[in-house]
Amino acid sequence: MGRTVVAIEGDRFLVDGALTYPGTRVEGRLMNSRMVQATFDDLNPETRSRWDGPDGVWDAEANTDRFIAMLDTYRDHGLLAVTVNLQGGSPEGYSENQPWENNAFATDGALRPAFAARMARVLDACDARGMVVILGLFYFGQDERLDDEAAVVRATDGVTDWLLERGDRHVLVEIANEADLDFRYGAERAAEGRPKTWYEHEVLRVERGDELIRRVQERSAGRVDSPAGRLLVSTSQCGGSVLHPQIAGVADFVLLHGNDTSGPDEIRAMIAASRKVDGYRGQPIVINEDDHFDFAAPDNHLVAAVESGVSWGYFDYRMAGEGHAEGYQSVPTDWGISTVRKRGFFAALRGLTDGGTR
Repeated sequence: MGRTVVAIEGDRFLVDGALTYPGTRVEGRLMNSRMVQATFDDLNPETRSRWDGPDGVWDAEANTDRFIAMLDTYRDHGLLAVTVNLQGGSPEGYSENQPWENNAFATDGALRPAFAARMARVLDACDARGMVVILGLFYFGQDERLDDEAAVVRATDGVTDWLLERGDRHVLVEIANEADLDFRYGAERAAEGRPKTWYEHEVLRVERGDELIRRVQERSAGRVDSPAGRLLVSTSQCGGSVLHPQIAGVADFVLLHGNDTSGPDEIRAMIAASRKVDGYRGQPIVINEDDHFDFAAPDNHLVAAVESGVSWGYFDYRMAGEGHAEGYQSVPTDWGISTVRKRGFFAALRGLTDGGTR
């Protein structure tokens, strides 16, 4: 049985029955960082050598070890949650094409043992430290590796049962990363003569976004020893997207992104507009991906989120010409707090959270 319990009360988060970060500006919030490469591996022999680095030939187990070794340091700086994903995220930061196979599912949706074992180690390590995990199931560019919608459903059910069998109570489920990509950009892509969609399986798109959320909620109902009695579930949307009504009425929490926005005022506007969407009922809003920094500036995306009463998540990748130490999403990953951007985020986080108090 997992020892750490995440719960929701109104628009705030509790861990082990207490509001997060008590007495601080972020009381009840879930400050987080996107760490989706914590369990990365590449099953495509033609691209696997891309991830060799300063430590030698790519080693998925060693990568997970190095991530886990940093958790105490992250926690000491006030980080309470990490986002990970069973289909990862682009190891290049952003990618039009994804020939690599970082995918915890077989083509029929069965959970692959090696990926499950690495994720189990991450979940256990976070649980032991009182940290919450936002666990993503699907990622565009990898979802097409599942045969059909039945495989997607099987994968969803399998992960749900796996979490229940493990007794995890510190996990928030994110069905799909940026489920509204096709909804938001599909017409533009078609006009450019690019017919390929982001999510190949329609059940993962925002227009049907309620289906798998409800499925996990219903399958887990009465089977989790927590205030909700079940898993807490949502799906995330693109940077700058306002909460979609198909998600608003069913999600336990709201996942928005700050990428592709033009400044902190746009973050404030996105949050304000999302709260006015039909079906929104006061759930906590979590930004769990934002690639805007400027942490020393008096106003930035982090400040805008905090002032708006929502949680914020750091997303850093290695930009063109940068060294190996940059970025938590780029592979091979340096999990240290080893660059100006990383130090800026963790310093800002420590300032907000009084050095990591829950």
